[in-house]
Amino acid sequence: MGNVTIRINGYEYSMKKGITILDASFETMKFKREFLNQPIPTLYYLKGVMDIDESGVCVAEANGEIVNASTTRIQDGMEIQTRTPAVIAARKEALAKILAQHNKSCLTCLRSTSCELQELLHEYGFTDEPELPEEKIELLDLSSKVLVRDNNKCIRCKRCINVCAKMQAVSAIAATGSGLDTVIAPASPAGLAAANCVNCGQCVAVCPVGALTEKDQTEEVKKALEDPDKYVVVQVAPAVRAALGEDFEFPIGVDVEGRIAEALHRMGFDKVYDTKFGADLTIMEEGNELVNRIQNDGVLPMITSCCPGWVKYAEHFYPDMLENISTCKSPHQMQGAIVKSYIAQKEGIPKEKIVMVSVMPCTAKKFEITRDDEAGAGLPDVDIVITTNELAKLLKDAEIQLEAMNPVSKFDSPLGLGSGAAVIFGASGGVMEAALRTVASVVLNGKGTPPLEFTAVRGMNGIKEASVDLGGRKVNVAVTSGLANANALLTKIKSGEADYQFVEIMACPGGCVNGGGQPHQPAAVRAMKNVPEERAAALYRNDESNDLRQSHENPEIKALYKDYLDKPGSAKAHELLHTTYVVR
Repeated sequence: MGNVTIRINGYEYSMKKGITILDASFETMKFKREFLNQPIPTLYYLKGVMDIDESGVCVAEANGEIVNASTTRIQDGMEIQTRTPAVIAARKEALAKILAQHNKSCLTCLRSTSCELQELLHEYGFTDEPELPEEKIELLDLSSKVLVRDNNKCIRCKRCINVCAKMQAVSAIAATGSGLDTVIAPASPAGLAAANCVNCGQCVAVCPVGALTEKDQTEEVKKALEDPDKYVVVQVAPAVRAALGEDFEFPIGVDVEGRIAEALHRMGFDKVYDTKFGADLTIMEEGNELVNRIQNDGVLPMITSCCPGWVKYAEHFYPDMLENISTCKSPHQMQGAIVKSYIAQKEGIPKEKIVMVSVMPCTAKKFEITRDDEAGAGLPDVDIVITTNELAKLLKDAEIQLEAMNPVSKFDSPLGLGSGAAVIFGASGGVMEAALRTVASVVLNGKGTPPLEFTAVRGMNGIKEASVDLGGRKVNVAVTSGLANANALLTKIKSGEADYQFVEIMACPGGCVNGGGQPHQPAAVRAMKNVPEERAAALYRNDESNDLRQSHENPEIKALYKDYLDKPGSAKAHELLHTTYVVR
């Protein structure tokens, strides 16, 4: 398309013809020399979700005229100013209008310090603004077991509506009206819980303020830790280690696995386990199930069951395909069931005293623990789920500095050892690759060397397809993330257009690394970086550096089957590790 020459704040730049002034400002932010960085604030814009920012904050002066930077395209010779008195006045006027309808409970808001509005208010000098009149305060929507919707903080950006409709194909949230008179509300008047919400939390992930948050359970964790009659166990999902550092000013994509282990020990948990063990256990059961289905004409394609957002989506929108979903519980549920049965018996702890806490990148896990048939030992497999963000809050409340923790600390064993195959569960394609590593070994049964890496299923593409040779039999597989992509893939399967034997589906685009409970990154960062990809890269580096890279080679997994479960798919394994689904 060619380039044009523009000037921003007196500095000359060569930029691609046809891009917006906002896009040009993002391009300047990539220069290492700070004086060449020319940021323009956004509040509604989010790359891939909301391409137009009508907040009134995203403005600049182009050839002497105040314009919307997200809609105005650059032209050759254009003179752009981003901080003239007129521009500053326009932004402050827009912020004042938004703030006039915003509840200012910043001190108690879960998004305090990671709120895009709060950052702008600090920057533009808003300090002591009046609170909303009591008659304007709306009741919170607490109908969901997972999410809290606070319309008093909503700034009408419509990010939540767009992500729910365009990327997740759910449309649990809708809007009426326009501008600051827009009303954002669930599609059902009974609240989010009645609106076919699948609890994926992508609305939480994209909300720039605290209008949508996970239900905070940190106080429940503190109460359990303070109870001398409770034996409090915690486990940490793979994707958490690739993102928690961001809440402590680590760069994106830094693996803080060992630091998490030490921090949780310091908090006083009786045992600190790694959900990588549960992931390896899932592969043993799921791989066995896949081989049985292929060899015995079972229902195909078999679809992964690790993601509770996807499972609930299927229960709402694809009830005729529930038999395709693996009966395996998700990794943290399996691990909870083993803690309350095998570990309780092994260590002589009454299972009723055990409190199982899961640290997850996912808000849907909060719903999953309330499902029926998730109580393998006769008690809920998991008692409390907190997100990565909630763990950060707990650590900060306890004045534990993550950067001061030992980076090579270990989780407790048994149930603390996991393979490299397990850690990549957190990235789209990771479950598929982990399963193929083990299934290939089982099928070949020592006749040849199975491949260790299946790179065709990696990456952030919405739908990935591959054919894998398993002992002379071709197996067609597909991987998808984001429920709109899943919807497209399932449509192809149902129409007969696609023929797969094994399918991985994750609700969140990019997989668990981009879960609804992960640290928030502002729009400017997401415009310049592929955040899920950088987090996923940390998991693949973890896998590559691990001496143990196949789930079935995990010695703790082998010991569990030898001492307790007998073999994958046994009656005991089904009692503890498998589940059922319902039509909603």
